[in-house]
Amino acid sequence: MSLTVVGSIAYDAVKTPFGERERMLGGAATHFALAASFFDEVRVVGPVGDDFDPESWETLRTRGTVTDDVEHVPGGKTFFWKGEYDANVNSRETLVTDLNVFETFQPKLSEASTRSEVLFLANIQPELQLQVREACTGARWVAMDSMDLWINIAHEALLRVIRTVDCLILNDEELEMLTGRPTLAQAAQEILSWGPSAVVAKQGKYGAVLVTEDGFFALPAYPLQHVVDPTGAGDTFAGGFVGFVAAHRNEEPVSDDLLRRAMAYGTALASYNVEEFGTERVARLTADEVHARVEDLARMTSFNAEPAALRM
Repeated sequence: MSLTVVGSIAYDAVKTPFGERERMLGGAATHFALAASFFDEVRVVGPVGDDFDPESWETLRTRGTVTDDVEHVPGGKTFFWKGEYDANVNSRETLVTDLNVFETFQPKLSEASTRSEVLFLANIQPELQLQVREACTGARWVAMDSMDLWINIAHEALLRVIRTVDCLILNDEELEMLTGRPTLAQAAQEILSWGPSAVVAKQGKYGAVLVTEDGFFALPAYPLQHVVDPTGAGDTFAGGFVGFVAAHRNEEPVSDDLLRRAMAYGTALASYNVEEFGTERVARLTADEVHARVEDLARMTSFNAEPAALRM
């Protein structure tokens, strides 16, 4: 089963308390594909400029990712973002955002991409997300990401897209902002009423939450001694999560058990992502390393639920 992702391919300049990089490969589609490629064939759709170098092409094609639909815009420059993280890397300041070729991006999907059975709509304008969703007639399970910008300036368009997907992935504050509900639980239930069968709330260093009609599942972030660069962690999580679903989706609808296992793989991959800058760690990651961290998560989150003797 193949998987298509539509989103940004970028160069990032990042400074954290642990160092800096003036130019490194980034973008939502890039981080997503590097993680998802552990599980299935990934087709990437997004634009790059003349400055997209051979090393970047090689990294993007890690583990066989198909780049036939990556559009090279002659004379253009690749999307560029520059940011600086604070002392505990929990928040960051954006210093530069140059959309470049991404500003006029109109997704061009090959027939092979539109036939993919699983589709991920990374963070782009909701109108473009809807165009892609409608074009991908072969998609049987669709997940999407977004951001506070689109919630504020394209709310109605965003709602139209959400109603066409199976899973919405946002951070918890964005879910509450989107719905106007005061708690994550209320916000997730509101979104489920719009049509998706699953809602995933990213909670940064605290982990992630899965909400479906059948239950609520919370998984902590993998405990790390050192976090070097959080850039792309959310997209890496999404790549592991959606990639796992794509590789193991043999039922309709997708079960809660499958989604919970997918959460573990997304969490494990995201934990490796933040250990080094940009794509450096995930690009050379091995399957054995991923499995080992998932097994750690399973041990850490298991306990004996036998009732205790409580005083009346």
